[in-house]
Amino acid sequence: MASLPSTPLRRRWAALLGVSALVATGGGLLAPSAAAQTGTAQTGTAQEVDYPTRCVPPPISGIPPINGTTTGEITVDNATPRVGDKVTVTYTVTKPAAGNPVDLALPADIMTPTGSVTLGGAQQGGVTVAGPKKNPPVPGKAPFPPFSMTGTFTVTAPGSITLSPGDYNIHTSYIMELDTPCTVTNPPAPVSRTIVATEQPGANERSIQLGTASGGPGDKVTVTGADFTPLADITVAGRAGSAETADRATVKASATGTFSAQLTVTDKATTGVVAYEGTAWNDDKGAGPAAYTVVDDTPVPANSQKLSTAIAAGTLSMTQAGDTVPLTSVDFGKGGAATGDLHAVTVKDFRGGPAGWSLTGKVTDFTGPGGKIDAGRLSWTPACTTKAGSPSTCAAGSAGVVGTAGATLASAPDAALTGGEFTAGAKVSLDVPAFTAPGAYSGVLTLTLT
Repeated sequence: MASLPSTPLRRRWAALLGVSALVATGGGLLAPSAAAQTGTAQTGTAQEVDYPTRCVPPPISGIPPINGTTTGEITVDNATPRVGDKVTVTYTVTKPAAGNPVDLALPADIMTPTGSVTLGGAQQGGVTVAGPKKNPPVPGKAPFPPFSMTGTFTVTAPGSITLSPGDYNIHTSYIMELDTPCTVTNPPAPVSRTIVATEQPGANERSIQLGTASGGPGDKVTVTGADFTPLADITVAGRAGSAETADRATVKASATGTFSAQLTVTDKATTGVVAYEGTAWNDDKGAGPAAYTVVDDTPVPANSQKLSTAIAAGTLSMTQAGDTVPLTSVDFGKGGAATGDLHAVTVKDFRGGPAGWSLTGKVTDFTGPGGKIDAGRLSWTPACTTKAGSPSTCAAGSAGVVGTAGATLASAPDAALTGGEFTAGAKVSLDVPAFTAPGAYSGVLTLTLT
């Protein structure tokens, strides 16, 4: 390795700050870098790649920029995420493009690396990564040791997403605070990792309505549906609690996902009607049950009087305590979680039939003066309570990402008899990226009760 000219400035620099002056490893101070090796990372594996970099030592070092070769590798904690998932990325520089240029050994734990990972394919952009202030001692004129940096990004699009090593910076804290940035000479660097993202399963918004809520044995009831898969084959069937009766009809959905069918109800045990795609019930592709009563018209025996009354079925409805939710603020340079609580949502199920209900939510991107914060960065932890005396018991949805695909806030299952009053809510958290432009950002959370 070429030695440095002996000048008063250079001797003082070597004695005080030797770590911050870099030279290309494997050659002289201005030696050309080796040719970069290219490669294609296969899905499910990480590949170590070489790429040319240009490192610029601190001006105080008096050393010109260094053209060298960096070897790096990208790994992830989830190779098959869904849209809205957060993926942790680790960028390991296994062979930096520079080394210690002086005879002075450098102490441990004085180097703090930061950098970026380039995203390509289905999702474009970059991921900011940072490593701990940790390194082993570096002997004089020895190569710098490997280091790792981590960061996260939220998946916003389905498909293959490539990850390539990006620029990195070595910050040294030894007598003085100094930076040595290293940039990829011909970006992007070769792909080191490829992941495949898929869509989140969307909320089921299928619904049905009955032309009448009751009828005698053998009467026909008109069943209409909406938001089914266009042109799908639909089964319409009677229900007795959670079991289907023999009452059944089939129909094909229109090009807009609607349908209308005539169902003959003969089973006196029928308490509701359901509709679903295919030939077997599926929670994700079905709707109902909608309450239906078979009126028993059996003749009254002689010398008897039949007494009857009617219980009027109500509706399924919801109200909320407010429509504006303030979240905590975050710092420009740090980012982090902006948190808050949704206003309480009261669900009243006064239908009196066998159908349960589901309360789902989806959110838009958060827009502000600096652009937007992706909807996939909003997550929640739902909660739900049931009023005493209610036939049903509600269940809170799972904690996780809300996003544009939607998620369940609360629900109650189908049963022989359902109904009651319920209160749902959630703690929400928006993961704000560091260095998001200052200002007010807002998004709209839409709740749907079915």
